[in-house]
Amino acid sequence: MAKATTLTTDRRIRREITITGIVQGVGFRPFIHRLAQKHGIAGTVHNFTGGVVIEAEGQPEAVAAFIGDLPREKPPIARIDDITVVELPALGDAEFVITPSREAAGGTILLSPDVAMCDDCLRELFDPDDRRYRYPFINCTNCGPRFTIIQSVPYDRPNTTMRPFSMCRHCQAEYDDIGDRRYHAQPNACPVCGPEVELIFGDERCSADEAIEQAIELLAAGKIVAIKGLGGFHLACDATSQDAVQELRRRKGREEKPLAIMSTSLEEMESYCHLTEEAQELLTGAIRPIVLLKKRTSVIAPSVAPDSKYYGVMTPYTPLHHLLLADDRLPALVMTSGNLSEEPLATQNDEARGRLAHIADGFLLHDREIEIGCDDSVVRPTKLGPIVMRRARGYVPFPVTLKRDLGRVLAVGGHLKNTFCLTDGRNAFLSQHIGDLEDANTLDYFQWCVDHLQDVLRVEPELIAHDLHPDYLSSHYAQRLAEERGLDAVAVQHHHAHIAACMAEHAAVGPVLGIACDGTGYGADGTVWGCEILLSDYDDYTRAAHLEYVPLPGGEQAIKEPWRVAAVYLHRQGLLDADIDFCHNLDRPRWRLLEQMIEKNINCPSASSAGRLFSAVSALVGLRSVDAYEGQSAMMLEAAATDAEGVYSYEITESDGMLVMSPGLMFVEIVADLEAGKDTGEISVRFHNTFVAMVGDAAVRVAKKTGIKQIAMSGGTFQNELVLHGLPQRLTEVGLEVLIHQETPPNDGGLALGQAVVASARNY
Repeated sequence: MAKATTLTTDRRIRREITITGIVQGVGFRPFIHRLAQKHGIAGTVHNFTGGVVIEAEGQPEAVAAFIGDLPREKPPIARIDDITVVELPALGDAEFVITPSREAAGGTILLSPDVAMCDDCLRELFDPDDRRYRYPFINCTNCGPRFTIIQSVPYDRPNTTMRPFSMCRHCQAEYDDIGDRRYHAQPNACPVCGPEVELIFGDERCSADEAIEQAIELLAAGKIVAIKGLGGFHLACDATSQDAVQELRRRKGREEKPLAIMSTSLEEMESYCHLTEEAQELLTGAIRPIVLLKKRTSVIAPSVAPDSKYYGVMTPYTPLHHLLLADDRLPALVMTSGNLSEEPLATQNDEARGRLAHIADGFLLHDREIEIGCDDSVVRPTKLGPIVMRRARGYVPFPVTLKRDLGRVLAVGGHLKNTFCLTDGRNAFLSQHIGDLEDANTLDYFQWCVDHLQDVLRVEPELIAHDLHPDYLSSHYAQRLAEERGLDAVAVQHHHAHIAACMAEHAAVGPVLGIACDGTGYGADGTVWGCEILLSDYDDYTRAAHLEYVPLPGGEQAIKEPWRVAAVYLHRQGLLDADIDFCHNLDRPRWRLLEQMIEKNINCPSASSAGRLFSAVSALVGLRSVDAYEGQSAMMLEAAATDAEGVYSYEITESDGMLVMSPGLMFVEIVADLEAGKDTGEISVRFHNTFVAMVGDAAVRVAKKTGIKQIAMSGGTFQNELVLHGLPQRLTEVGLEVLIHQETPPNDGGLALGQAVVASARNY
């Protein structure tokens, strides 16, 4: 060990420095060692359950400088939440050493997410003179797997899925060398001692470089390959081959939903999408999410994203990705989740070969186990900053740090785009994207993820929160778990949870004016809510305004078939005989049955839903009458919008002390535009302008009446770029302060955070 340099002994002081935050698995202890050498500090550093503890001894000026440099010079993916310093008697240590990890009672455990391969490892990957040349599991303390391989804490190799791989003498020497980039890099390995890849194609098997070359040949020939990554399997094919993409869609049962693309360079991406400076930062940073970017005309197969004006793009984030895309034969790959639509992500080799056998022509596997699945994150750059639409790899398990102490709450989220949230004091651990809780398989995966996070964080919840909807699988799970453990289960109204999540991100004191817009949320009156203005605090809310109710004939079927809601709006305005394609093509016998259902109130729940309004307009103008996936018609309506101006008419009335926003007059004018042959893009943008104007006007009226000037916006509708930009602009122009989601998704992926906040506020 290197000796610490000291000037004298009589003035030496010793300080115990406890640091909490993301300080394990990020090269923090080697950083401390180097910093100690820089300042002539002796002492020790070790991991404990909730962070690191340093004992620093040296001259007073040196110790002060050492402490001051801790937050300034920390590793790039580390995060320091708190530093406490306690005086200790000097011991006369002559060196600074890293001591073994220790377990300790109490303290919040903060873990690092999986991060993209760093530039140093990338250089080594393609260096023929390096012993890890073309090794697909190259990593160091600054990159590689973290969360997906953790089995327990502290984060040391025996507590990860790397335990079966004993390091060779060269890797062990790096691991033990404080000056090496791989010092205490838990996944450290090389071709001699580490995980290996294998390609299975029919009866053929090959390994190492041959497996990668064979996978490239299959992909270049238009085949589909299941590729095991950091947090699960991708299904990959050539993104420039229309035949390959359509075949992947057919086999996967994902016939129209957009697919993600991976390209090796920004230059390649710029040939098929518009790259902004913010997008480039996202695509080259440590997280590497899927980034939504506007399309250019290109060689990308049209069926990659047929309904959207955006491509979801990402750059390679593992060595294996880089090796596959380094070949000129594959400029861009479709990389979509390795599952059937709405099933959990496949993570294990045998599981993938069973579940994906009818989809993939070949399987590129490896023998490093994935402990917990974690899908790719999705981010949309906007004028207001990046909006996280799916929070998973690269973000999880980073907590959302709050100003309020929530205690220990488990919030189980909603039905669609499910995530759950586990809180420990001021730290809210929002889980990775789970998906839609449609069946027992997804529910089993959800429960496994809950158990895993509780185990690695060592947090036992004292309170359970769930959605108000009585039939959600997540609500049933929460109530059953609460009964088993003797805990209270708190039901939280869907849109109140949305607003509370946005408030919590911004540490809003409240009350705020919450604008919650989405497709479906169970209302306190038993109806379907979805376009609401709420006077919200953390523990309660008052409904101040909502979209006019319309019946949904057939209930869930009306959500899947938006033509039904469009017909309802036209029927109300006496326009079902208008001279437009929608009316000419309307199935009159089916409509008469629906009309009778409405008259007799049979399976026709009332809805005040923004999502149903958007879908109805999409059906009316001929874009989509039946949705193949959730939100498809609304997405197509946004994609169709042009740069035209103008606003349709609408009404805002008062009923039962609430404002009611009525778009009826808008439908009259849309029909007139259709009869006049107006362009669909012009009608779409005028509709979006009208929605922004209508909701904005209602919000301003409520703000003036209540004196509240802070507006929190949440819900899936705020993924729509026209609404996200237009509504805040309208509100800020009249002096209101607008809060939007920054750390968590505005859609139901952020719902669990709001549930936890509300439940805690009501019970503590």
